[in-house]
Amino acid sequence: MAIRLDKAADLATAVRRGDRRALARAITAAESSRPEHRQLAEAVLSAVVPHRGASFRLGISGAPGAGKSTFIEAFGLHLLGAGRRVAVLAVDPSSALSGGAILGDKTRMPRLARAADAYIRPSAAGLTLGGVARRTREAILLVEAAGFDIVLVETVGVGQSETAVADMVDMFLLLLPPAAGDELQGVKRGIIELADLVVVTKSDGALLAAANHAASDYRSALSLLRPRLPPWQPEVVPVSALEGRGLDLVWVAAQRFQALLQAGGLLQSRRAEQARRWLWSELEQGLIEALRARADLRQRACDLEAEVVAGRRAATLAARELLERFLSG
Repeated sequence: MAIRLDKAADLATAVRRGDRRALARAITAAESSRPEHRQLAEAVLSAVVPHRGASFRLGISGAPGAGKSTFIEAFGLHLLGAGRRVAVLAVDPSSALSGGAILGDKTRMPRLARAADAYIRPSAAGLTLGGVARRTREAILLVEAAGFDIVLVETVGVGQSETAVADMVDMFLLLLPPAAGDELQGVKRGIIELADLVVVTKSDGALLAAANHAASDYRSALSLLRPRLPPWQPEVVPVSALEGRGLDLVWVAAQRFQALLQAGGLLQSRRAEQARRWLWSELEQGLIEALRARADLRQRACDLEAEVVAGRRAATLAARELLERFLSG
């Protein structure tokens, strides 16, 4: 079913005007698997991408209990006070049984959700690994086209797999709560190596001393790691979202990081590399979907799957046969 081009053009125009309903419709279409919705989303993206404004994209990750939503609301309000327009793309975990997600980020950030210059869009992670939804990149382009100049991407927050977000943002913030005992035992090298800024949350009240101690330990640990961006040594900032302390330091560090990227042409090259990886990721997923949709291969795929599961055939040989049949058909 082909879409009407004037419908896509009208929706794209409304998105560029900052119409929230149009933005929500465009993101919903992008996240949909229905062919007519995908056509609409692709037409809208083609129309808005050349006209989207400049933005700064920040990925925010941290394990459950780190205080991501509390930090994002406080930080988002701080950014609004600095005259910025803030979009939050929050990814919630999906149920392995039903596939559904609670999508409760608006209820966890009530003050930010009510702000005129803020937009919060919760999405379900689905089967996508890495802490983000498959269409998060498209949502980023759409909120930029709608005039939001700060984009915060909040990951699912399930632990070590939270690395895909670093491949779609300009700066990666890792939130870590103060811990008792050996703080570094719970921090995996893979994710902390990707962090451009470590934020020690809940740095107030009875946890203040533990937070300061943890921040000192994280600084020592980061000094031993090779920086992801050599001119930038990752920093550690203790923050109390409840008391509003440290938020200004996070924003100052983010601005210095952004200036560093822009001065050396690194922002453009980083985004170009991210776009290249996005292309190949979409191609891989699209090929798998096309293969699964081929009715003439469906039975043979089931037979080969059964042989692999039973141990009668190696998975590599079964995959090669399916691929050869797909390409020759």
